[in-house]
Amino acid sequence: MKKIAIAVDGPAGSGKSTVAKVVAKKLGILYVDTGAMYRGVAYACIQKGVDCSEEGTVLAVLENLELELQPTEAGQRVFLDGKDITEEIRSQEIGRGASQVAVIHGVREKLAEMQRKMAEKAAVVMDGRDIGTCVLPQAEVKIYMDAGVEERAKRRMQELEAKGECPSFAEVEAEIKQRDENDMNRKHSPLRKAAEAVCLDTTKLSIEEAVEKILDIVREKIGEV
Repeated sequence: MKKIAIAVDGPAGSGKSTVAKVVAKKLGILYVDTGAMYRGVAYACIQKGVDCSEEGTVLAVLENLELELQPTEAGQRVFLDGKDITEEIRSQEIGRGASQVAVIHGVREKLAEMQRKMAEKAAVVMDGRDIGTCVLPQAEVKIYMDAGVEERAKRRMQELEAKGECPSFAEVEAEIKQRDENDMNRKHSPLRKAAEAVCLDTTKLSIEEAVEKILDIVREKIGEV
């Protein structure tokens, strides 16, 4: 496939990572989960006992961080200083930390630079909060995925329960709302729909339906794939 960039943005729980991963596989191109990178930074800070909201110490940790995303047949793996942390970064604690480090301008600048380099080397489906607006404003296809708060909380509950965590629904819903607040109102690169992005409400869509809708959008934008 020709070298293109497909940017998929949206709030937590909208299904963008799950759907973007399948889209990338169907197109035979690289999938980049940028949220995993912020989780990786949060994981490193928490492991070192660093407060994820303290800008100076977080940036000090980031300066010496070796963070790498590796595509595999089973999906993207996340490595920190050579250690595979793909599963460890999916906990509630790391999610909260990721939300905190993501508001730090220096963190966003550093990770955005890494993300752009990935897109320079290959065709990508990249998902996150500011891909179409800041990281890859030149992306040929831009999608903004969303879903109702209750539905997003249900999805997150299922994900956490599958990992053996047992939070209350009220707790998960509150965290989703707080994440939205952080993402949409941060000073640097807030979550918002790019002007050219196509909106996709996934509240009542299955994964397969959402994937097909995005593939239809890709075909419409760039032709047959």
